[in-house]
Amino acid sequence: MARFHTLPVAAVDRLTDDSVALTLTVPPELREEYRHKPGQHLALRRTADGTEIRRTYSICSPAPAPDGDGPRTLRVGVRLVEGGAFSTYALKEIDIGDELEVMTPAGRFTLDPAPGLYAAIVGGSGITPVLSIVSTLLAREPEARFCLIRSDRTTASTMFLEEVADLKDRYPERLQLVTVLSREEQQAGLPTGRLDRERLTGLLPALLPVAEVTGWFLCGPYGLVQGAERALRDLEVPRARIHEEIFHVDAGTTTATASPAPAHSAVTARLDGRGGTWPVQAGESLLETVLRNRPDAPYACKGGVCGTCRAFLVSGEVRMDRNFALEAEETEAGYVLACQSHPVTERVELDFDR
Repeated sequence: MARFHTLPVAAVDRLTDDSVALTLTVPPELREEYRHKPGQHLALRRTADGTEIRRTYSICSPAPAPDGDGPRTLRVGVRLVEGGAFSTYALKEIDIGDELEVMTPAGRFTLDPAPGLYAAIVGGSGITPVLSIVSTLLAREPEARFCLIRSDRTTASTMFLEEVADLKDRYPERLQLVTVLSREEQQAGLPTGRLDRERLTGLLPALLPVAEVTGWFLCGPYGLVQGAERALRDLEVPRARIHEEIFHVDAGTTTATASPAPAHSAVTARLDGRGGTWPVQAGESLLETVLRNRPDAPYACKGGVCGTCRAFLVSGEVRMDRNFALEAEETEAGYVLACQSHPVTERVELDFDR
């Protein structure tokens, strides 16, 4: 069960004008709880003007070895979002020595290091989890290779520029790096402009043997990830090899059609070994119903993106407004996002412990 603990800030590194990296110290007694896979994320929590704010940020530091100790530190990347309550606080107020409430790691945008060729297409802050994936994979698996295709506006706006360059210097034969800038000219031979479906369909076969790639990792804004996924399908890449994590989804974007809601409904939820049944109020999500009665229920973004509120649908039927976190095999197995789920039947049962 995911839990919050208070961790001190050990370092605040300015990456660009609008982004920082926060390094958090993990005390010995909590290191096992913060053991993570490459690509996972942390939810950070604060209270401002009486309102609780949670935001999810990906871990960019390498994952600890499975047979070693848990992490001594955790590093996350934060990019300023216009009007963002937490990102503004992170960039303008957080300092060394401050203490932050941090949830234990979560997320399924991960990789288990193994020999083979891997690739990623990332945009903007989407580099953050992929930085952990690349550094962990190449350090642990000498027979692995990685092609990193990243899209940014300009060199000055590129997060983790030095860290990626250091990886390229460390693994010159095993890391292929392609940077595409949309608002800045590059030296001859390097692509410029936006990476959309059409461009990627032509570019990818020229960069690497697409059919030989073991796993594709797509991360960034919704438009980039959607275009990259469609380009890969155009190139006949099996869906099982494509892994996605989306940042910055427009509020109006939906992935499901509306279904009629019952006049009266109730949800039964099992959480941390305890269960309860409560009426669902008109218009609220199942997560909101559960939170009114169990404030310890897991969640972070409430936007259908992070997957922290994933639960197993034991019985009943629900409609999800959006789903940008669960893979197809997860939904087919019966998992839903509680923050996006609304009852279609009068009774619904969820299990957060599975």
